[in-house]
Amino acid sequence: MIPLEQAQEYVLQQCVTGTPERRSSQFSLGLVLAEEVLTVEDVPPFDNTAMDGFAIRSEDTSERSKSLEIVGTIAAGSTPNFSLSPGQAARIMTGAPLPVGADSVVMVELTRVEGNYVTIEGAIPEGNHIRRAGEDLRAGQVVFNEGELLTPTHLGVLASIGCTEVNVFPPLKVGVVSTGDELVEGGKPLQPGQIRDSNRHSLLALLNDLGLKGVDLGLIPDQEDAIEEVFRSACSGEHRCDAVISSGGVSMGDFDFVKVVLDRLGDMRWMQVAIKPAKPLAFGLVENVPVFGLPGNPVSSMVSFELFVRPALRKMMGHTEIWSPKIKAVAESPISRRPDEKTHFARVKASLVDGEYRVQSAGGQGSHQLSAMAEANALAVLPDGTGVELGDAVEIILLHQLTRGLNAS
Repeated sequence: MIPLEQAQEYVLQQCVTGTPERRSSQFSLGLVLAEEVLTVEDVPPFDNTAMDGFAIRSEDTSERSKSLEIVGTIAAGSTPNFSLSPGQAARIMTGAPLPVGADSVVMVELTRVEGNYVTIEGAIPEGNHIRRAGEDLRAGQVVFNEGELLTPTHLGVLASIGCTEVNVFPPLKVGVVSTGDELVEGGKPLQPGQIRDSNRHSLLALLNDLGLKGVDLGLIPDQEDAIEEVFRSACSGEHRCDAVISSGGVSMGDFDFVKVVLDRLGDMRWMQVAIKPAKPLAFGLVENVPVFGLPGNPVSSMVSFELFVRPALRKMMGHTEIWSPKIKAVAESPISRRPDEKTHFARVKASLVDGEYRVQSAGGQGSHQLSAMAEANALAVLPDGTGVELGDAVEIILLHQLTRGLNAS
């Protein structure tokens, strides 16, 4: 067996970051910036009001109650063609520019209008409810740095500065294939010795959780020609993926054409990693395309994705932070294991209580027990030994974007 860190380092060395491309900002959600973005204009571009109300001169409100003459109305998108003199006010709508002479805005709720006059109760300070030009961003300012992930809010900021195109690392095209005569698709009745293929569906969903759309390469029988055809298509043919994920056929005792085909097509390494679950791992390059051979047991397949595939794909996507963070938690129940010179990744349910993560076992820890994996939202990292007892500190890795924002109790 080889240490986990050694296997991860080998995988990452072979996976290179993609070549940046110029892309419409509108269609760059979830992608990573390949260069910094600057603004060439102030945001907002001019002084404007944050409220519907009246533009005034603050010095006119020094008296307890002051009536001002209304000399005009300024709507958003218009430009005032008048200025304010002492004793005057102008109706103004949110976002509209201030007239010359005005230095403050009073919200409409604090005024009383009678004919062409507005009465203001109390003093209004200078600058009240005014958004100054450049208050958000200044021309020449760096708005976003290289390596930032573009979220919906980022796209809104880009639109606000007129940035219609950005240099980003392109989205990855990742193929997923399952092989095996024992696997069947869909809900038809199982024959003796058959099981339903779940791995392909889980892996495609994990890619989607990562912000990628996987390519379903299908369920392939144990036929050498068919297996070779699907890998050739994925790595250099019709599908031409940026990475390929296969499940099954990587254990030492497997009698499987996957090994035969991949050894013929590429430079593969078949590893036994000192972890549980997911000890067997195959990885290599076929036509310079990274190929991940994951274990066939459903839980092992998903844990392998978290430990090897996710960080590798994040590196290829241009992320600067590729690892899922390890978080300190407290065990609410014992999580046992046996010494075996491996690091165990126990499936646990984590909750955030009073600012502290607490975990308990999610159920069965067998690598075939997918239902317990569905109950889990984290992996507890258990070094070699006997596990943790109630109240012990334990490191956890939160799983899936959908469950990383845990609700506090």
